[in-house]
Amino acid sequence: MKPHGPIPSGFSADADGMLLIGGRRADDLAKAAGDTPLFVYDGAMLAARVAEWRRAMPAEVQLHYAMKANPYAPLLGRMAGLVDGFDVASGGELAAALASGMSADHISFAGPGKRDRELEAAISAGATINLESAGEADRALAIGARLGVVPRLAVRVNPDFDLKGSGMKMGGGAKPFGVDAVAVPALVGRLLEAGADWRGFHIFAGSQALDAGAIADTQAQTLALAARLAAEIGRTPPLVNLGGGMGVPYFPGDTAVDAVAVGRALGDALAARDRRLADSRFAMELGRWLVAEAGVYLTRVVDRKTSHGETFLVTDGGLHHQLAASGNFGTVIRRNYPIAVANRFGAEPSETVSVVGCLCTPLDRLGDQVALPYADVHDLVVIFQAGAYGATASPSAFLGQGRAQEMLV
Repeated sequence: MKPHGPIPSGFSADADGMLLIGGRRADDLAKAAGDTPLFVYDGAMLAARVAEWRRAMPAEVQLHYAMKANPYAPLLGRMAGLVDGFDVASGGELAAALASGMSADHISFAGPGKRDRELEAAISAGATINLESAGEADRALAIGARLGVVPRLAVRVNPDFDLKGSGMKMGGGAKPFGVDAVAVPALVGRLLEAGADWRGFHIFAGSQALDAGAIADTQAQTLALAARLAAEIGRTPPLVNLGGGMGVPYFPGDTAVDAVAVGRALGDALAARDRRLADSRFAMELGRWLVAEAGVYLTRVVDRKTSHGETFLVTDGGLHHQLAASGNFGTVIRRNYPIAVANRFGAEPSETVSVVGCLCTPLDRLGDQVALPYADVHDLVVIFQAGAYGATASPSAFLGQGRAQEMLV
């Protein structure tokens, strides 16, 4: 038997043992959707998460949603009323952000390899472009001149440090992201000389960290780097995007990051910041920390079988919707996501089973020899921490299975 990750708090069952999501029964939601597999996002949990962040962080720090975590349109519409800005990473995400009602003044566009038409769309709309290279700066300035629009340009900095313990390191050393810190002052000088509207720095060192101390150390280093660059440039950056880094507990042994400790340390660092940043604004950019726990993935058991003494629950879902839960999205050693039987939620485990999907590949495994209550054909299996990097981070076209349905409650 292999353990699974911790089920997020905030979920409960009714008197029948059926999982409740946003106060509604999981089976009723599946029926309303017409079919499984189904992602369900709890709007109240989204609002509670944002409120938790605001209580923990200094009031002067803005909250930006990194919408690559989950770009589902109804969820974006909800988040647009909760956060201070959206960070996007493609022209498609830019269009979705604008459609959500978020003002272009509060949208920033990062990501390497922006095409000219994407730069043009951002400049025309009035969004801020986080420049990833000198070449991208040249193209943005030329497009702005052609359009007769002053482009809003920030510089994404590749820092000379990374976020210790992060699941994905975005800074330090050779990276496709951002401009090496040593080259930033000269590039900002060119932007100012060209008459661009310089919006500041985007400094993102890593993501999916659970160690509050490591996050705090990285934020302190980020402020020191921003101050050093400001001194070399001779200008105060209007905004310093500190990146994110706050992760969520997916696997056995993981514990939630202490947001209060992160906020306390950040408040101290801001209070002691260099005078060159006295008039700067600050933002944190978070994706999964805001939305992961609010989402669940419901999939129905279509077959129960035994092979060489091992029991398999075969579901109508799989890695084509939940690539990360299958262990094929950046993890080296496969471990079990939080998993349960939705119609026996909270019941004691009675057997060890492997939960597999419907795809014809041995990679399609949602639960590996995990202890669960007895489940049979037609029962619902639920994967938690499914609100981030689920539907759009998975190969839904694989084997022609198609996308899962999504619902905000």
